[in-house]
Amino acid sequence: MSNLPDEAFRDTIGTIDEGGKRKFIFPKKPSGKFYDYRKIVSYVLLAILFINPFIKVNGNQFMMFNILERRFNIFGFPFWPQDFYLFVISMLVGVVFVILFTVVFGRIFCGWICPQTIFLEMVFRRIEYWIDGDRGSQSRLARMEWNSEKIRKRVLKWTIFFLISFLIANIFLAYLVGSDTLFLMIEQGPIAQASNFIALLIFTGIFYFVFVWFREQVCIIACPYGRLQGVLLDNKSINVAYDFVRGEKEEGRAKFKKNEDRALTGKGDCIDCLQCVHVCPMGIDIRNGTQLECTNCTACIDECDHIMESVGLPKGLIRYASEDEIAKKEPFKFTSRMKGYTAVLFILLSIFVGMLFLRTDVQAVVLRLPGQLFQHNGEKISNVYTYKIVNKTMKDYNDIHFELIDQKGEIKNVGKRHFKVPKEGISQGTLFIEIDEVLLESDKTKVKIGVYNGSELIETTSTNFLGPRSFN
Repeated sequence: MSNLPDEAFRDTIGTIDEGGKRKFIFPKKPSGKFYDYRKIVSYVLLAILFINPFIKVNGNQFMMFNILERRFNIFGFPFWPQDFYLFVISMLVGVVFVILFTVVFGRIFCGWICPQTIFLEMVFRRIEYWIDGDRGSQSRLARMEWNSEKIRKRVLKWTIFFLISFLIANIFLAYLVGSDTLFLMIEQGPIAQASNFIALLIFTGIFYFVFVWFREQVCIIACPYGRLQGVLLDNKSINVAYDFVRGEKEEGRAKFKKNEDRALTGKGDCIDCLQCVHVCPMGIDIRNGTQLECTNCTACIDECDHIMESVGLPKGLIRYASEDEIAKKEPFKFTSRMKGYTAVLFILLSIFVGMLFLRTDVQAVVLRLPGQLFQHNGEKISNVYTYKIVNKTMKDYNDIHFELIDQKGEIKNVGKRHFKVPKEGISQGTLFIEIDEVLLESDKTKVKIGVYNGSELIETTSTNFLGPRSFN
């Protein structure tokens, strides 16, 4: 007989039956200390999620991810296509932070912070418990014929789910196109804002499909982060874990018997009540160890603690712990791997903060016109350039002009010498730079150009100035 543990549970997932069809999970309604903490965290995060796109900082939306126009706002800081390197670094900071968090605390992000989990467990499932009842009632209702009770409950639930999905889609759209555009769409109506309205309906359909049918399969099948945990976790990582040493002991699990001293019989503290399985929103048995499906939601901890308390056994049979803590009684240590990720995170944060302070509100680029050589204009040499000025702020610059810095010469703008760059706008044009030939030290001179709004220097840039080659 083989001594290897039975790993057959890893061959299937709890949301698919033996015939390969979708199997719905009806988890028991959770309750307990950790669930109460999760509710507080979830509703605070939901409030932040709903409020964020409507907060303005210096006229900039607090959070916005306008992919189509390549405009992003993070904590009120606007990022334009020219700032894409900053956006990339900020995303890298987020990725490394999540990786570090996973290496230390396992998949706690999924159970406590992920919007998918929060909406499903703290919004949609709670409505489901209110309408359909707890686990047993939901299972019976699913098997029930389509009578008046089932139709009434299904119509009520699906209508509420659609309205919530529509609300979430509006918030999601506010993050993508901006809250001002969302309000404009509401004001002008769906016909005038057809493209945005179609996007709104598509998002509503996606959210409705996810929370009505796809549900926990997002975490199991679609989410790449769930797949990463198998690579990131090790025996030092803290997870929601079953204490198999205490739960199994010498004789293994056994049903509870009143007045029995399990310490003398050698039976484990697990009474095989299956309540940890029934309450699991992913349909797994936590006693099988760390699994891909587990989101560290702590529902099994609360349920097991309640059972242990009711039978007079110590709580903590399922708890936050590392495998080494359970198997070897080793306390948590900040390993060299964790220190490495921390160092990388600190370096990326330092680079990001430094670049953020060096970033300017106005960006100017002046380039020589391709294919054009210098021109003689009497004793002066003239070069022609194109310029682009990007205003990243929410205020207009009404008196923009150019001046040479550290170099005697003149800049002539084609058109008006002084011009306007609107808020969050771009101004482009052509200019000439003229410098006395005697002031040129070589055939290629670096010139520094100041961009002024009135008398205020708001940006500097540099370019090359070509002149005749000297044979001296």
